Amino acid sequence: MNIKQKRILIFGAGVVGSIYALRFAQSGLDVTLLARGKRLEELKKNRLRYNDNGTIKHISIKTIEKLEDNDIYDFIFVPVRYDQAESALTAIKSNNSKTIITLTNTMGYDSWLEIVGDRLLPGFPGAGGDMKDGILYAQFGSEKHQGTIFGEINGQITERVKELAQIFRASNLHYEIQENIKAFHISHTATAIVIKHFYTNTGMMDIETAKSESTLTKIAKELKENIHQVEQAGIPVIPPETKSIGEMPEKDIIAMYRNMLSNDFTIDVLLGNHAVSAKEELMLLDEIFNKKIPVRP
Repeated sequence: MNIKQKRILIFGAGVVGSIYALRFAQSGLDVTLLARGKRLEELKKNRLRYNDNGTIKHISIKTIEKLEDNDIYDFIFVPVRYDQAESALTAIKSNNSKTIITLTNTMGYDSWLEIVGDRLLPGFPGAGGDMKDGILYAQFGSEKHQGTIFGEINGQITERVKELAQIFRASNLHYEIQENIKAFHISHTATAIVIKHFYTNTGMMDIETAKSESTLTKIAKELKENIHQVEQAGIPVIPPETKSIGEMPEKDIIAMYRNMLSNDFTIDVLLGNHAVSAKEELMLLDEIFNKKIPVRP
């Protein structure tokens, strides 16, 4: 199989979509980026601009504004927020491409399966960052467990999973084939929704308030409670690093977050523009998590 001949579409040119398009393009893969509005204009005018260790660079990437039904790709990546996933998948529904990879938070796949059927291959991005003045500031995780995660809902290692793994290897990107992808997504949601404590009525906390004992105590307490809820529901907590966080003393979790908030890149991820726009997603996930994984008496 010639990976370079595989056609890849990234459906969405936000932070996550842009960095996957960047890395695939840098690896010589046939990648197209679907973008709209100001982002499309920006890409056409200035190409994809990105920060490379303090130097602003750019790369040309094929762009489209609309996906036609007969425009067939081997893999369509959908790196959108959870609250945007259904509309994105609906836009893809009548396209005849065979594999659609969602890279987002979720608590389950029923509504997505109703839209695109067994073409769905759930995943989770191994990258994060922010967009500032049209310039991408983002990076991939450097360790395996920080890589892109994907897997069939039934846990089988299918041919398309193997082909997808080859694409990541060709791009020199860490990945993990997850045999219990739903448990992973639920476990991750349990840890992600605690970031709601960084939100204010008008946006995000300033860095000092975010690092305060009172804020981080709320996060540590809820994080442990959420992981415990998942375990009580009989769902495996995946990966082991997440399970171990649930067993840590609150003071150690507070120290972990305070350390994270001493890194400029992490500050952008947790408190930057991308985090502000993710508020609706996190609040929706928080609501669904507490309905589906209620606290047991």
